[in-house]
Amino acid sequence: YCYSLASITIPDSVTSIGTYAFRYSYSIASITIPNGVTSIVEGTFNYCYSLASITIPDSVTSIGTYAFRYSYSIASITIPNGVTSIVEGTFNYCYSLASITIPDSVTSIGFAAFESCYSLASITIPNSVTSISAQTFYNCYSLASITIPDGVTSIGNHAFDSCYSLASITIPNGVTSIGTYVFNYCYSVAFYDFTDYTSVPTLADTNAFTNIAADCQIRVPAALVDEWKAATNWSTYANYIVGV
Repeated sequence: YCYSLASITIPDSVTSIGTYAFRYSYSIASITIPNGVTSIVEGTFNYCYSLASITIPDSVTSIGTYAFRYSYSIASITIPNGVTSIVEGTFNYCYSLASITIPDSVTSIGFAAFESCYSLASITIPNSVTSISAQTFYNCYSLASITIPDGVTSIGNHAFDSCYSLASITIPNGVTSIGTYVFNYCYSVAFYDFTDYTSVPTLADTNAFTNIAADCQIRVPAALVDEWKAATNWSTYANYIVGV
């Protein structure tokens, strides 16, 4: 609760930083983490409203839950190559985060990891990631472009809910499960591309594509159109399904 702490120097001898170490340090604007630190634990920079610049060394291999939650001013961040997962709520409500580099070492992205990152316009998910968890990009209003890697097999509930700027999206044929409200309020999507599929994927319920544009297309292989339109829950979107 160091509300007025404006700057801090962490000596190179430091190898660990404790849980919620800088929580509510409203005035800290920049910070450099020493090379000896191997983990950023739960809530380390939680509610650091003024934190605009942070350097994470290559020695860091794990970043804990809600580590940067409500760090409103962070505009860009590079995650070191040793980090293997982005866990629950890591960048939750980082309103100014416009650019982030995710290394190929990352294999999972946790619940609500980027929820309400209003400024995030594009992001590349590495091929090593196999699932997109619930609410991962919920309320990412500016997200206009995203590539889902071929290794992803499931997209969780509300994953892209209220991504108003998303223009189109290709779903790789490895995705076999699509959760509830995944693309809710994705007003700007012109089409969803399922054309690489050889069978109809499971749709959890009829709410996956609610509140989308009236002229939006769900593009599927021409040979599967009738089967797709008749499939459980997909039948709700029969008027959007177009064979390509």
